[in-house]
Amino acid sequence: MSTIHQETEAVATRVWTEGRIIFLELTDQRIIGFPANRFRRLKKASEVELAEVQLEVGGTALRWESLDEDISVDGVVAGRFQLPPTP
Repeated sequence: MSTIHQETEAVATRVWTEGRIIFLELTDQRIIGFPANRFRRLKKASEVELAEVQLEVGGTALRWESLDEDISVDGVVAGRFQLPPTP
């Protein structure tokens, strides 16, 4: 017997920041947060710049226009970050 496993793309319905943490609410109502210091450009950004995040591409991408940074929601959900955690 074979099992068909269909991957679905993670989609966010809302994004916000609290300090230096970026939060996503997904269509399945999960809330995921990650520290800005896990991405090179976000690590250098101010809290004001971080708060300018927008959902793009139907909720599948995060965009910071002033930082010229795009991050996929799938990547965040899968834990694919550019930088290791800092203590």
